[in-house]
Amino acid sequence: MKKINRRKFLENSTLLTASTFVLGAAGIPAITWKGNSFDIVISNGLIIDGTGSKEFRADIGIKDGKILALENLKSASADRIIDATGLKVTPGFIDIHTHTDLGVLSNPNGESKVRQGITLEISGNCGESFAPVNPEKLSEINERFEEKYGTTVANNSMGAFLNMLSGQKFSVNQATLLGLGTIREICVGMDDRPATVDEMRRMKYEIQKAIEEGAFGLASGLEYTPGSFASTEELIEVCGSVPQGKTKLYATHMRNEDDFGEEAVDEAIKIALESGCRLQMSHLKASGKSNWHKAESLLNKMDEAVKNGLEVHADRYTYVAYHTGLGNLFPLWARDGGNESFIQRLQNDSLLIEMRKYSDKKAMNLDGDWAGVVISGINNTDYQIFKGKSIKEISQQLGKDPFDTAVDLLINSSADVSMVGFGMSEKSTEKILSHPRVMIASDAGAHAPYPPMNNRIAHPRAYGTFPRAIGKYVRERNICSLEEMIKKMTSMPADKLFIKNRGRIKQNNFADITIFDFNTIEDRATFLDPHQYPKGIPYVIVNGKVVIDEGRHTGERPGVLLRS
Repeated sequence: MKKINRRKFLENSTLLTASTFVLGAAGIPAITWKGNSFDIVISNGLIIDGTGSKEFRADIGIKDGKILALENLKSASADRIIDATGLKVTPGFIDIHTHTDLGVLSNPNGESKVRQGITLEISGNCGESFAPVNPEKLSEINERFEEKYGTTVANNSMGAFLNMLSGQKFSVNQATLLGLGTIREICVGMDDRPATVDEMRRMKYEIQKAIEEGAFGLASGLEYTPGSFASTEELIEVCGSVPQGKTKLYATHMRNEDDFGEEAVDEAIKIALESGCRLQMSHLKASGKSNWHKAESLLNKMDEAVKNGLEVHADRYTYVAYHTGLGNLFPLWARDGGNESFIQRLQNDSLLIEMRKYSDKKAMNLDGDWAGVVISGINNTDYQIFKGKSIKEISQQLGKDPFDTAVDLLINSSADVSMVGFGMSEKSTEKILSHPRVMIASDAGAHAPYPPMNNRIAHPRAYGTFPRAIGKYVRERNICSLEEMIKKMTSMPADKLFIKNRGRIKQNNFADITIFDFNTIEDRATFLDPHQYPKGIPYVIVNGKVVIDEGRHTGERPGVLLRS
């Protein structure tokens, strides 16, 4: 078919505006596209546009990274035609809570993310972001960056790190929040104490600067040091410092997710209300068997806050096991001052008596006992044999008490031990996932089943969160409609971030598109063998480029860095 130049194409494409239809499954009339060429045409698919509306049949014409046509394109030509017969065509999934951060430099293909349909991920969660950094650490960081990535950062600011990332190429679009724990560590330190007046002033200055330079909002990690040392009043004041007109998003890993989860939700709502922020409760859960019944109460608190005028959402991964640091099973006072102080206390016999009472009880409440605490990563080459084993199994192997085993692992790994805990119920998980204000998120970094990205036992959510939401929770469990589930993955997170041109199949939006087979889509990652790609997602398009093509990564890296 004869092609025409770009100017003539754009003149003819004005026909689109005059031919907007209410699209339906019955089909729509074709427009003559003689001579006009798209980069990609997706034909014969069932479109789920991300808004929650019912699916409809249409073709999609993509040109220069954007969706130019959404209609019957049987007469159009294209450099590439993807036949989506029998497949669902949706906006690319937006992973609103991730921990890839600067890992995108070592894993620019983003394999575990893009292969599950994710086209945009938001890092900087749970209180920790890659920037800003302590100025004293900048030379060390640049030395490492130069050696590993051949790049450096101009200064310690959020803007400098975002500028550096803008010069890199990656397969999945990237954006970040600002970690309030990161800010507190720079301005206050690792100690459990109130911030001084001068420290508060500096924190607010750093927050305003980072938001102006492109961070999409604030994120707290109130179970982690040093973010846990911030009082409610401090958080209200620093969150309130975000300038009006910005997103004013406050995403929070709350103060507690088990015995005091209800009180933690109350605190999160109070912080958002009094600071004027929009609230996102991270990985909302009711951990521990004695707390499973509280899931409904947590959701009711969110609903009540919405009725009172607060914009509240939550995010959640699609598994009943959480992933965190082993140190989180120890009391907060033991972790005061950072890992070095923590390790010193772990070697104090009198302090261990109190720690044992707390940790044994927490392991029992959350995970049944130490058999439910599985080591996923450890900073000690001699201890790699323990990955994938529970604390109870390791203790039996070493001939020690489980608590003493946990202490030894922490001491001999500089307190750098990650764990998986099986603390949630399927029933409460379904209740939370089905709530109309809960978004889907992986709470994971990008991995791959080859070195060096497979050197830790990843939580399977890194590979399977979004396919599992569709395959298990819609197709098998029917907790909500497919259209509603896709909305939780696309337009809802886009709206939460004030991103207007992604998250919907819509004319002139960026062409971030996921194509999957509803009958076969499935997560394959397991806790024992997590580094497995899902199945049933043959195509993923990012900014108009095919990144996953018939299930294979093309090597394309069309992702861009988004700023607020």
